[in-house]
Amino acid sequence: MALSLNNLHPAEGSTHKKKRIGRGPGSGTGKTAGKGHKGQKSRSGYSSKRGFEGGQMPLQRRLPKRGFTNIFKKLWVEISLAKIEENFAAGEIITPEILHERGLVKKAKGDLVILGTGDLTKSFNISSHRFTKTAKEKIEKAGGTATVIDKHEKVAVEEAA
Repeated sequence: MALSLNNLHPAEGSTHKKKRIGRGPGSGTGKTAGKGHKGQKSRSGYSSKRGFEGGQMPLQRRLPKRGFTNIFKKLWVEISLAKIEENFAAGEIITPEILHERGLVKKAKGDLVILGTGDLTKSFNISSHRFTKTAKEKIEKAGGTATVIDKHEKVAVEEAA
């Protein structure tokens, strides 16, 4: 028999009738409609608040609070020299904007810091908000330049014609 819209039906046992509560004593859930006798939960309009424990001191208030979150914390977006080495050709100008375009860093996270992990065989002109000491040494040793940029300063990218 071919399957078509007029003979579609759910698998055997996958569906069941909805339990009709409060429909008389013969239904098995008559009178109190499965809510038991009296109490807050048996009343109409009851809805519990998140974390409410019936008047007992809630868990989130019983636990000790320690420390604080520094809202002025400096966020750094890190990228290693190894990542730059494998994603760019020799002599390219690398800025935070170009790294964002290539999908290597997220732009809105914070300032960019270049880490010195990995070896550098190509020379690059890298502009970043910060360089680690080893990163700066490796870039200059490979024949490139490491330029520190101010957070609010825009870097002009020279187009090679």
